[in-house]
Amino acid sequence: MLSITNLSFYFGSRALYENANLHIKPKDKIGLIGANGTGKSTLLRLLTGEYQPDSGTISKSGNCTIGFLNQDLLSYQTEDSILSVALQAFERENQLQRQIDEILHEMETNYRDELVDKLTKLQEEFEALGGYTIQSKAEEILEGLGFTTHDLQQPLRSFSGGWRMRVMLAKLLLQRPALLMLDEPTNHLDLPSIEWVENYIHNYEGAIIVVSHDRQFLDNTVTTIVEVSGQKLNVYSGNYSFYLEEKALRSEIQKGAFENQQAKIRQTERFIERFRSKATKARQVQSRVKALERMDLIDDVIDENARVNFKFTFSQHPGRHILMLEDVSKSYGEKKILEHTHASIERGDKIALIGANGKGKSTLLRIIAGTENIQGERRPGHNVRSTFFAQHQLEALHLDNTLLDELKQAGSAKTEMELRGILGCFLFSSDEVFKKIKVLSGGEKSRVALAKTLLSEANFLLLDEPTNHLDMLSVNILIQALQQYEGSYVVISHDRYFVTHVANKIWYIEDYQLKEYPGTFEEYEIWKAERARNDKAAGKDNGKPQAAVKAEVREVKKPSASEEEKKEWQRDLKKLNQQLEQVEARISELESQQKQTEKELANPQVYNNPESLQTTNARYKQISKQLETLQEEWDKTATAVESFEKKLVS
Repeated sequence: MLSITNLSFYFGSRALYENANLHIKPKDKIGLIGANGTGKSTLLRLLTGEYQPDSGTISKSGNCTIGFLNQDLLSYQTEDSILSVALQAFERENQLQRQIDEILHEMETNYRDELVDKLTKLQEEFEALGGYTIQSKAEEILEGLGFTTHDLQQPLRSFSGGWRMRVMLAKLLLQRPALLMLDEPTNHLDLPSIEWVENYIHNYEGAIIVVSHDRQFLDNTVTTIVEVSGQKLNVYSGNYSFYLEEKALRSEIQKGAFENQQAKIRQTERFIERFRSKATKARQVQSRVKALERMDLIDDVIDENARVNFKFTFSQHPGRHILMLEDVSKSYGEKKILEHTHASIERGDKIALIGANGKGKSTLLRIIAGTENIQGERRPGHNVRSTFFAQHQLEALHLDNTLLDELKQAGSAKTEMELRGILGCFLFSSDEVFKKIKVLSGGEKSRVALAKTLLSEANFLLLDEPTNHLDMLSVNILIQALQQYEGSYVVISHDRYFVTHVANKIWYIEDYQLKEYPGTFEEYEIWKAERARNDKAAGKDNGKPQAAVKAEVREVKKPSASEEEKKEWQRDLKKLNQQLEQVEARISELESQQKQTEKELANPQVYNNPESLQTTNARYKQISKQLETLQEEWDKTATAVESFEKKLVS
């Protein structure tokens, strides 16, 4: 269907492809992968004819139509409804419909047999092409991609870039080209839409090339992986999981061949050096020199599995409770987001907030951050220091700063060598740390912003779609960093592989309530599938995890407390809250003393007086021990306060 033969393409003096080859057959499902900047999107533009190869050929059969979803489509805007835009996919059907309408209009005043014959032929062709079902097909695909029935008649211009991209994807799917090319389609899709697209691609009759950094999406949609590496197109006959296994095997074989060749080269060079000056060995020496010149050198294996060895720390440790949301409601005009919902975040929670777009995930993250007005109560815990990462923070980077200068502004007080080590963890090596922010790609800016976020010494992170624009290697680095992170966080992501590896709790918004599944994403998926089966069998959907249902049953059976008991609890709660305030005040006072003592110890003059040094050290140890004791007391008191609050609510 389409063949790439000895393709070479250069950007200036840099070769993206050199004698690359690939053959695409009908019904192939190909995942195109590689690090950012290796030329994946460029290859798709070469296939469409937008770019021309410097050498080699790209040939395709006459019936090979190509549809290309790319990020440039985000700029397309019109006052036409999204349904009308999607229906533009049916060019011939729309043309026939216009002709039929014109003839019907003319027949109202000029009824002729020849018009009837022409109308009949047009209607027959229109019916044969499925013209009477095109609107229902367009509606089905648009609703599958997350649009409501009401949205279908809204103008395209009124939607954000991500939603406009969905409309262009719907239009492309309706065209059903022989070769469908999708460049990062999951960047603008939520989880339900990603699952819908996976199912659609699985049943698609044509060939597909997908550029994606979503491992699970590739596993669920493609049967061949093409890796762009070393200016070549390396083919692996399987999904992404197969590719990982096969590449490890190929790398092991290549490593062995490389080491054997290097040993042979060293041996030959020693022979040449040893007998170069001996006339009796001249012929043998010359033979070996020529053999070295003719040798096809085997490349060493490049380890692409970068490891993060930096420990991200923070100076202040929070109490047991990070945040409490009590009876929180939020709406924008008539659009309701949350209604009388409750939530608590405990120290050590690694929470993934998932679900469809438009449910209020980003709004909830801003509520947690304290930047959104709400009805209800938001209670942050003791010593909680938070920081927020979202894509708009890429715009907050200082474009004229170098990478090193940008990290220095994170306020971590780390040395330049430590900062360079951290940048190395995020794939910026040697002189790259002196690059200006303004010359970085979107993915590179994301890595810098993430490094700044993790360097802030915050003990509570809020991350909104941190994997957008990151390649697989960068996502793997972020996973490792979060796994090593000792604080708590809430992360919004639609990347299932990422969520699987970083979350120990799952949050989702349903019926305007924030609900929690107390387990990993894999366990949540199993529970969700089981719930769907049970609800289908029972003919209902109560939307509650089994653990929550059991808890509610227990609460119903529990006898209600008397008014006298409640008054007693309120008195005890008041005393505990007073005690908690006193402990917090004492902790703040001791922390100030601790900082002052640290400043004294940082003064070189104190080391000239051994007695003063000994006294200062003893005071510092005493303060640290008192702080540790008070922290334990705070935890116990806070736990007791929470217990009484729950009693009074129930």
